[in-house]
Amino acid sequence: MTDYDVLRVFCGPGGGYGNELGVVRDGSVIPERGDRQAMAAKLGFSETVFVDDPERGVIDIYTPTLRLPFAGYPCVGAAWLLDVPELVTPAGVVGARLDGEFSWIEARAEWVPPRTLRQYATAAEVEALDVPPPGEWIYAWAWEDEAGGRVRARGFPGRGDGIEEDEATGAAALLLTDRLGRALNITQGAGSQILTAPQPGGWVEVGGRVFLER
Repeated sequence: MTDYDVLRVFCGPGGGYGNELGVVRDGSVIPERGDRQAMAAKLGFSETVFVDDPERGVIDIYTPTLRLPFAGYPCVGAAWLLDVPELVTPAGVVGARLDGEFSWIEARAEWVPPRTLRQYATAAEVEALDVPPPGEWIYAWAWEDEAGGRVRARGFPGRGDGIEEDEATGAAALLLTDRLGRALNITQGAGSQILTAPQPGGWVEVGGRVFLER
């Protein structure tokens, strides 16, 4: 098996939770897309990143079943691991920075694959949801504190690839921030934390804590 790291991205304040991310630091060892897809399927993480140029931040992102031009939590994790000012993805150049305990990226909503943002009346309703059948990608959310920008969310990819629920989803958080036009403090899944902030010119910053698991 090719060497890879496992990060947890968007961890909670105590360092727990977060979404596991596989990162192959030397993408040259698996140059073919088909082989990368097969490895991503075998690893079984929500997403796996192949680093094609660590100095320039060139990365390639896969779910267990498809290649993604852009994805939020893989970019946040890669930005932390590579410590570069930008990442180069097929969708475009992603700004990157580290600020204390948080790793941040800056990206655009139009880079995000389709998501259904479904608002509920209360956080308790979101927490009580059952996993929906495969179909559309659903980001279920509700205000915990609208004045304070605090949101409760859960992400259901609906792909039928064994990932029934995403513990933390930066791309969907980016879409929600773009739609609402305000900074958000999102608790997703079992306890992951995602911070966001709209920026001038249609950009959105997404940030969170990253830890090296193994």
